[in-house]
Amino acid sequence: MNRDVQHCQGAFFVEHEGRRIAELTYAMQGDDAVAEHTWVDPKFRGGTLARDLVEALAAWARTEGRKVVPACAYVQGVFARDERYGDLRG
Repeated sequence: MNRDVQHCQGAFFVEHEGRRIAELTYAMQGDDAVAEHTWVDPKFRGGTLARDLVEALAAWARTEGRKVVPACAYVQGVFARDERYGDLRG
């Protein structure tokens, strides 16, 4: 399966066989990206797709010089458990 995370304004996502199987949506609030929702198709849960989306969001935010506001419970949990994201907290 191709696990390349794609980015389109407001979302990071993964597609498989022509359909979206995982997505992390965000909205801009000033210069900050507010991570609003993370979703993974039930058939693909239990792997690393959600974490891959957070990694992609973090890489993008660092490149763009933005902070991330983790409004989504999943992103909140990842940020709380992993100090690598401390520089991104908005």
